[in-house]
Amino acid sequence: MTQPAVNNESQKIRYLQFSALIAASIAIWWRPLVATGRIAASTEAHTHILLVLPLSLALIYFENGNRTTRFATSWFGIGFLIAALAIRMLPEIILFPANDGVSIGMFGLVVWWIGSVTVCFGAEILRVLSFQLCFLFLLVPFPEPVLKEMTEFMQRASAWAAAILFHLAGVPGTRDGVLISIPGLTIEVAQECSSIRSSMMLLLITLILAYLFLDTWWRKTLLILAVIPLSIAKNALRIFTIPELGTRVDPSYLHGKLHHHGGILFLGLAVIAILLLLWVLRKGDARNLPCEAAFSGQ
Repeated sequence: MTQPAVNNESQKIRYLQFSALIAASIAIWWRPLVATGRIAASTEAHTHILLVLPLSLALIYFENGNRTTRFATSWFGIGFLIAALAIRMLPEIILFPANDGVSIGMFGLVVWWIGSVTVCFGAEILRVLSFQLCFLFLLVPFPEPVLKEMTEFMQRASAWAAAILFHLAGVPGTRDGVLISIPGLTIEVAQECSSIRSSMMLLLITLILAYLFLDTWWRKTLLILAVIPLSIAKNALRIFTIPELGTRVDPSYLHGKLHHHGGILFLGLAVIAILLLLWVLRKGDARNLPCEAAFSGQ
C-alpha cells in the first residue's frame, strides 16, 4: 500500500530537481535568451523562434498523454550538462561576432535542457522525447555566415525558377543573376524576396506533420526534404504573379498589399502541397494500417 506514495514522492523530487536545473539555465543563459528574443522580434529570418518553445512543450504534453514511461536517473546526462557549460563559455573566451556568439550560447542552452531531462528522468524519456528535444535546436538563431548563404541560395534559386515560369507563360525575358527583365519591367529578387521567414514556417509545419502522421523514417525524410523545392516554388510563383498582374492588370499590384503582405497566401499554397504529399505518403504507412498488420510489420 505504501508503494504508490513512494513513487509519487520520487516523482516530486525529480520534478523539483528538473525545475532547479531549468532555473539555473535561465540564470546562466539569460543574456543569450534576451538577445535571441530581440533577434526573433526584429528580424524576419528568425520569427519562427517565437513558436518553437510553445510547440515543443505542446508536443511533449501530447506525448505524455499517450504513453506511460517509467522514470529513472541517468547519470550520463551529466556529460550533456558539462558540455553545455563548456559551450556557454566559448563566447566569453573567444571573440565572436555578436549574433554568432548568441547562436553558440543558445546551442549550449538546448544541450543543457537535454542533459537536464536525461539526468532527472532517464535515457528512456530521452528516447521517447527525442523529436521534441531536438526540435528545440530551432531556437538557435542562424549564425551570420549561414544566414547569408541561405538567403543568397534562395535568391538565386527563386530567380531561376521564376524565369522558367515567365518562359512557360510565353513572356519574353532574360535573367542575369537575381535580375529578371521582362517587357516594361526589371525585377530584382532582393533579400526580402528570398522569403526565409515563410520557408522556416513551412519547415516547422512539415516537421510537426511528419512527426505526428508518419511512421517510417524514409517517408518522414521525403516529406521534410520537399520543403526545399516547395519553398523555391512558392517564391517563384510570387515573383511571377505580382509582375504579371502589375503589367497586365493594374500597376498598383507592383507596390500593393499582395506585394508586401501576400506571403501568407503563397505559404498557404505550399502547405496545401505538403498536405497532399503527406496524404500520398500515408498510404501504406504503419500508422495507417490496421493494428494487426502494423504490429506484425506488414
